[in-house]
Amino acid sequence: MTRSWLRYTTVSRLFVLFYIGVLLIVPLGLILYRTFEPGVGAFIDSVTSPAAISALDLSLLIIAIVIPLNGVFGVLLALALARGKWRGRAIVEAIVDLPFALSPVVVGVSLILVWGVDGWFGFLSNWGIQIIFAVPGMVLATVFVTLPFVVREVEPVLLEIGTEQEEAAMTLGANALQIFRRITLPAIRWGLGYGMVLTAARGLGEFGAVILVSSNQPGISQSLTLLVYGRFEQGNEYGAYAASTTLMLVAIVIILVMTLLARRVENGERETEQAG
Repeated sequence: MTRSWLRYTTVSRLFVLFYIGVLLIVPLGLILYRTFEPGVGAFIDSVTSPAAISALDLSLLIIAIVIPLNGVFGVLLALALARGKWRGRAIVEAIVDLPFALSPVVVGVSLILVWGVDGWFGFLSNWGIQIIFAVPGMVLATVFVTLPFVVREVEPVLLEIGTEQEEAAMTLGANALQIFRRITLPAIRWGLGYGMVLTAARGLGEFGAVILVSSNQPGISQSLTLLVYGRFEQGNEYGAYAASTTLMLVAIVIILVMTLLARRVENGERETEQAG
């Protein structure tokens, strides 16, 4: 029994390692190999070109806008969902998860229908405000696909801590802002941070929705993911490899931050359980 179980676990581990290797490690390793095969200098020259720097700057700008937007509205939505029962709450819960299920292409098309020249807010173009095929459209697409992350990280924390401390503070005369700043925010800070990091990771890698609402013009509305696509279309394979490696390096930094925040979240949950 023990030997057969050990044999089974060994085989299953080898299969899992093989699966991960073929699916993830080998393809990513090939990108790194092709990137640095000509030398580090070639990589630096490629990623410091005006188009690459502009694409990186735009990607970081979009994330810098999306993170606070989703942070603020994500917390407000999580509070609305976690505090009390109200009619339509289950429907809102389902709507929040829609970006997980919808294809990014559908997201892009829906934004064009609403914000395009012939859409509901097409009149904005008459005022010189261009949404679709410009940076604002890319921001909207990224906000859409990353909407659930903060909500889904903060809401469980709010449900776990309950309302006892907030109600006690209210009876002592604290207003809503004081309660949020001194009680709620410290309790959700690590979950909020983790949700923001997930938002950054998802937003940096978004392609399907963004390409539909962007003009994909270098230096104007071309993000890093669009730069990879554009270079492949132009036959500049090495440039695409270098841009992909840049995305991977940014992803590694995000993963490290996520790991640290995950540990903080776990420690916070343990402290909450001990306090309870």
